Amino acid sequence: METTADLDRVPGPGPAGSPEIAPALGLLEFESVAVGIAAGDAMAKRAPIRVLHAGTVHPGRYLVLVGGEVADVEESLRAGRAAGAEALVDMVFLPHVHPAVSAAVAGVRRRAGGEALGVIETPTVASIIDAADAGMKGAQVRLLELRLADGLGGKGYVLFDGPVSEVEAAVQLGTERIGSRTGTVHRIIPSLHAEMRENLEADARFRERVRSRRPPAVPPRREA
Repeated sequence: METTADLDRVPGPGPAGSPEIAPALGLLEFESVAVGIAAGDAMAKRAPIRVLHAGTVHPGRYLVLVGGEVADVEESLRAGRAAGAEALVDMVFLPHVHPAVSAAVAGVRRRAGGEALGVIETPTVASIIDAADAGMKGAQVRLLELRLADGLGGKGYVLFDGPVSEVEAAVQLGTERIGSRTGTVHRIIPSLHAEMRENLEADARFRERVRSRRPPAVPPRREA
């Protein structure tokens, strides 16, 4: 259960129309942009969903995320699957999505502060959202960040924070929910080093981390 301290956020608000407001969340992941656009259109036309976000991610996939009432999201996903079956890579339907997962999908990040860090990495966006939901519902942990596809070659990863035993439980539940998939990796790191914590909270992209640090001054060369 989150406390006021748990709500400390790393700067970076989520986009407008956040799926946080929706009780149910669904996502379809397509390997074709054209098929994904057509499927998204069919989804929007089928049911009165509250939220629809669609667009491209690396490596050339198309995602359609919908949020709303359980029956509406389920019907919308059914329409999308029918329209884009030939290009569907993965999907997730969470009829009662954990609020922290909805917030993380919208871009909310939280500061670490627990005994351990748990990481799950998956080959698709849909599977990491599913794993994050399972971990949050079954263990007393905080969801620090949910990274989705862009800059990751289509992968996703989730960071859990909390007591070692709870982080272990969250990682186990998350990996069990999605089953064995090629490319799924997980790790549990007790007592994360302060400098690694700083890097994770600032920006996980290596290029941005390097740019953010000024190189040491080089003394001018003296003429012989």
